Amino acid sequence: MSTTPAGAGTSSREILALAVPAFFALVAEPLFLLVDSAVVGRLGVTSLAGLGAASAVLLTASGLFVFLAYGTTSVVARQLGAGSRRGALEVGGGGVWLAVGLGALVAAVVAVWAPTWASAFGSSPEALHEAVTYLRISALGLPAMLVVLAATGILRGLLDTRTPLVVATIGFTANAILSIVLVHGLGWGIAGAAWGTVLAQTGMALALVAVILRHARESGASLRPHPGRVLAAALDGVPLLVRTLALRAIILLTVAAAATFGDEPLAAYQVTATVWSALAFALDAIAIAGQALTGRALGQGDAEGVRAATTTMVRWGWWSGAVLGVGLLLLAPVLPALFTTDPGVREAITTGLVVVGLGQPLAGYVFVVDGVLIGAGDGRWLAGAMVAVLAVYAPVVWVARELVPVLGGGGPTAVAVLWVAFTVFMLVRALFMAWRVRGDRWVVLGATR
Repeated sequence: MSTTPAGAGTSSREILALAVPAFFALVAEPLFLLVDSAVVGRLGVTSLAGLGAASAVLLTASGLFVFLAYGTTSVVARQLGAGSRRGALEVGGGGVWLAVGLGALVAAVVAVWAPTWASAFGSSPEALHEAVTYLRISALGLPAMLVVLAATGILRGLLDTRTPLVVATIGFTANAILSIVLVHGLGWGIAGAAWGTVLAQTGMALALVAVILRHARESGASLRPHPGRVLAAALDGVPLLVRTLALRAIILLTVAAAATFGDEPLAAYQVTATVWSALAFALDAIAIAGQALTGRALGQGDAEGVRAATTTMVRWGWWSGAVLGVGLLLLAPVLPALFTTDPGVREAITTGLVVVGLGQPLAGYVFVVDGVLIGAGDGRWLAGAMVAVLAVYAPVVWVARELVPVLGGGGPTAVAVLWVAFTVFMLVRALFMAWRVRGDRWVVLGATR
């Protein structure tokens, strides 16, 4: 790849070609929970609080294995850059089989111990009942959810972000229709929202696997279960698993702190956290491009091209975060009405959204650099850095929880203070990222790291 200005322009076009479809696909994913939040919110504060606790558990269960997408994108893109499309599909296939096994195991654990997981957030008995109902049904969709992650990772590594977009769009539409019909049309309550998500996720998994099987036939690749490839996918994923465990611990610490203030702050935090997740997925579009293009360029042996593309993507990350932040600030007074009719919860949601909006430029930077380092296969450093950030954040969230009563308590105060603490976490994470990306140790050339 050229490092001249013309080459940089080509990189910019490639980034856009990957990031734009990825943006819409990634926005569609958190819309599953946004739709459930809007539909379930009409059932009352108790149901919305139960969904908040259940969502935290499910996002943890699935989020722990996000390496199935991220790690797969990296190794597939490196193989593609080195000129082996067949090798790219075969190493990616190991990730899909690993997703099937892990999904079955996680589904069983979540379903059996649903009351234990849900009660960890200190919800009221009524909210706990709703959370357990949602969890046990949604657990059936976890294998499909993990397969979607692995299959999407393969396609991203092949520089195809359009197919996941089409599948995610159809899946979101189906989920929205099913949730409304099952929850309010048939009167199934929160169970209807869970069933709608399970059915939509299963359809998405089947569609993506069908596309990958077609690619495999065209390339002569074998996607049969191979112990060596499955083991390699598992070992490659360990550092990213550690990174994700630390990240989920940070998020769960914040949810647990919100739960100590009662159902109203927890319900408000559930909505604001879901909005934050939606924005994170949107900002992650550039990071997805970073994963694929970084992996391919390193596979090609092009270190200078990686640096040039990283500089461009970081700049776009900052500006994308700023645009989303301004948009959220403008919408903060009206968005809460979509989720609840309770005045207290609405006020708390508005307050939280203001803090979330102000932190979006910082989030844009963090997500882009994180994506570049994942694409480079720098998982070990990412794991160590996130554990260090967790050690810094734990006392911060404790101070935030103790500070709420001093400031007068109440839902708006609690939600605002917790989001300020979470923004401190993002700032510390950004400092770690900036130090790493300025060095050279993450730039390792070749088909494998």
